[in-house]
Amino acid sequence: MATDQISQFEKKVIIRNIERSDFDQIIALQNICFPNMGPWKKDQLESHVRTFPDGQICVELDGEIIGSCSSLIVNFDDYLEQHTYSEITDKGYIRNHNPRGGNLYGMEVMVHPEFRRMKIGRRLYEARKRLAEQLNLKSIIVGGRIPGYHHYSDKMTPREYAEEVLQQNIYDPVLTFQMMNGFTLKRILNNYLSDDADSENYAALLEWNNIEYKPSINKTHYKMSFPVRICVIQYMMKKIDSFDEFATQCEHYVDVASDYKSDFAVFPENFTMQLLSFLDERSPSLAVRKLSTFTSQYMELFSELAVKYNVNIVGGSHFIENNNRIYNVAHLFRRDGTIEQQYKLHISPNERKWWGINGGSELGVFDTDCGKISIQLSGDIEYPELSRIVAEEGAKIIFVPYCTEDRQTFLRVKYCAQARAIENQVYIVTSGTVGNLTHVDNVDVQYAQSGIYTPADFSFPRDGIAGECSENTETVIMAEVDMETLERYRKSKDALSFQDRRTDIYSLQIRT
Repeated sequence: MATDQISQFEKKVIIRNIERSDFDQIIALQNICFPNMGPWKKDQLESHVRTFPDGQICVELDGEIIGSCSSLIVNFDDYLEQHTYSEITDKGYIRNHNPRGGNLYGMEVMVHPEFRRMKIGRRLYEARKRLAEQLNLKSIIVGGRIPGYHHYSDKMTPREYAEEVLQQNIYDPVLTFQMMNGFTLKRILNNYLSDDADSENYAALLEWNNIEYKPSINKTHYKMSFPVRICVIQYMMKKIDSFDEFATQCEHYVDVASDYKSDFAVFPENFTMQLLSFLDERSPSLAVRKLSTFTSQYMELFSELAVKYNVNIVGGSHFIENNNRIYNVAHLFRRDGTIEQQYKLHISPNERKWWGINGGSELGVFDTDCGKISIQLSGDIEYPELSRIVAEEGAKIIFVPYCTEDRQTFLRVKYCAQARAIENQVYIVTSGTVGNLTHVDNVDVQYAQSGIYTPADFSFPRDGIAGECSENTETVIMAEVDMETLERYRKSKDALSFQDRRTDIYSLQIRT
């Protein structure tokens, strides 16, 4: 699929600071989210963006604002334990914002009801956390509504209600969400918000502590760690009866990755060939052309899953027809709705003979919210030039979706992946298929042991393996790799295989 054709599947999710041109949308959204409470006035919003623009954040989807949050900085010790919303927000004008304060105070979070299954609230909370870390603030404090309390007020006190929510015996749409995002209960506030009838004017004072906070810090702030959590799917190839069945299996795994707050979910090469199990075509070359007719459904499915579950998805690979030629193409579906693609460069004799696959001609390095990454399909990892080039262009993680039929072929991929991790001081993530497709020619058997590999040195796990699946089993593995550790390691005095390259006597380049 041509690059200009994939835009129809992109759902652009943008997290940015609120601008003055957004005021009407913010007020309209507030009326939808809190119909029984007074919305912001425009002069209050003007005061927000003038006083503390970095603390005013919104989520935009295809040009529409679907969520927002507002904050200010305070020294929380300056306020009474039993403060009101009006007191700590200066009646909504935040003129009490203290740039030298130690706490980020969250005034409001709202998400359009039609988009509340897309992890928009989590994105806003993560944006606040990043802001607190960047500004070296001690904590984030919120006076959280407890809108479910009015159903229980005749049976228990607000404190008892909050404890039941924390024990997960009661679900509260606000307090439960905040608890799941790492906030702890400090106390109950009385008469906090005068027009909050559902909470009967009570609120739960909650705090998230910034573990990277430095009590005394100079102007240069070094990040202690940058963990990236990766979920690798070792996918079972088995007979299915419809695209909907395929979609259900894929969504299950993305849901699992999201539940564990993964930054990436990684599917294997050629896993969409499972769709051939319900197509009546025995000729391999004709079968892949039929498979390519599912491209739009495949693109739409994974683009929606990435946005809905807030996970960057390496969508394995899929056969795509372009100018009457078939290509094996990997896709990166970012959680902000944008899409990238990487054509397989080195086509195996088997792919060329049975399916008529053509090789691509471009090698990409892609920006993500976790740093630069690259994708190399299966045998491409066996060519060391490719990994060296993308590492030189800044890639810190190389994803390798693969599909191999026997142990020998698999070991070529694994050993080369580990070698690339050592040579270029990068992380390598492999994901393979297992099982078999009894109704599809030339997709007879699969062999895989997917893994997450690191450089081999003291800073990393023993044997250079962050995580590895059991052989030939349908499963997932999850592991965290630390981008900051990798950056420091590249500058260490021990192994400098990447930094000490003799570029004075050799170099690599892509021919254009």
